[in-house]
Amino acid sequence: MSSPSLSSPAVGDFSPEAFAAHLAALPADVPVWWIERKRAAYARFTDLPMPGPTDEAWRFSSRETLTLAGFAPVTATPVAGAAAAARDAAVPALFSVADATASLTFGDDRLVARQALPADLASRGVVVATLQEALRSHPDVLREHFLSQPQKLGSEKFSSLHAAFVQDGAFILVPKGVEVTAPIVVTHASAGAGTAVFPHTLVILGEQARATVVDAFVSPDATAPAGPRAGAFACGANDLYVSHGAQLTYVAAQRWSLDTLSFQLNSTIVRRDARVQSLNLHLGGRQARHESLSQLQAPGAFSEMLAVTVAADAQDFDQRTLQIHQAPHTKSDLLYKNALLDRARTTFSGLIVVDPDAQKTDAYQSNRNLMLSDDAEANSLPGLEIQANDVRCTHGATSSRIDPQQMFYLEARGVTPAKARELLVFGFFEEVLNRLEHEGLHESLRQLIATRFH
Repeated sequence: MSSPSLSSPAVGDFSPEAFAAHLAALPADVPVWWIERKRAAYARFTDLPMPGPTDEAWRFSSRETLTLAGFAPVTATPVAGAAAAARDAAVPALFSVADATASLTFGDDRLVARQALPADLASRGVVVATLQEALRSHPDVLREHFLSQPQKLGSEKFSSLHAAFVQDGAFILVPKGVEVTAPIVVTHASAGAGTAVFPHTLVILGEQARATVVDAFVSPDATAPAGPRAGAFACGANDLYVSHGAQLTYVAAQRWSLDTLSFQLNSTIVRRDARVQSLNLHLGGRQARHESLSQLQAPGAFSEMLAVTVAADAQDFDQRTLQIHQAPHTKSDLLYKNALLDRARTTFSGLIVVDPDAQKTDAYQSNRNLMLSDDAEANSLPGLEIQANDVRCTHGATSSRIDPQQMFYLEARGVTPAKARELLVFGFFEEVLNRLEHEGLHESLRQLIATRFH
């Protein structure tokens, strides 16, 4: 199949002229390798076709509504002066973390606010910077880890688009043996209808380091008529690298406007005796695809992959996961929970891969769907690919409805049906949320979920 031309509505306004404008808007001192990578990524984007009906990685996906028509990179329509100030002031806060160690806030891929690191952490080598700053201060580290892992879950075209047009993002480095006790918070906001944003967060933990990082993705509710032009196009990615014995808690909460088309491509590398807990909360978007790749590369590595989704109205959430065990004595635990209302639709496709040398692997994968409407649809495709003979791997998926007896119990005690349903949904989600050790984050996520019921 040949790729569509750049004038095709399917690929939007990401023309050679738009890409040239993006390159021209970059700072003059960016390294040559950064620009070369962008050029190579743009070439891949133009060469790769849009997902087709025979692509297994897009099975059950809504390809017919997957269009980039009406979207353009922010650099193609720059703003300045009062308009820029108004845009920056309009960046909303998804939720607050009272004890945050440091924070970065991006509006339309531009840094608009920051909370600096405490001096003691900065003196110990902790870095919370933008990608543009890291290109000057830590170019070798950035070059080694930025988008270092190729996409394996179907969105290679969109990953290439991200690499070509990414403008800025967060660069977080915690050196060997340093513990950051309070969360580092990064907010990525999209303020304009029809714009394309490319949020990125890169987290690197040295040996025996510990940190909690929060990514928040948010945009104002769309006020334009429904359709692809009313919201934004968000094509985000992150890289999480956790070295020997380090521990990372990563929380991502997404509430784009209900007319936004969203891609989020996550890549995690876990080294010897390291532990990564990632929790993703999905609330916004017209159509949102989330791909999560976790690679356990050395003995003792552990990856805990958690997700909570509230799908309402006609939202479409597409979740693809891959747990790759590349060394013996590694463990992964995946639990994705979806609550579906109205005419919403979810797709979960997860695969556990155990390499031939990865003996003594312990892997678990579960997708559970709570159906709150007769018109909602949940698709689940869990899978195993095991090439070792001494492993313990389990996977499964369930879809169920709210227990009528539980509803009757609550309503008999004066709880309205709507409130009773909300309480039961929270009970369904608590198994995931309770795994967070940080009480403040737990409560913030609960409050954010509650906004989808009010």
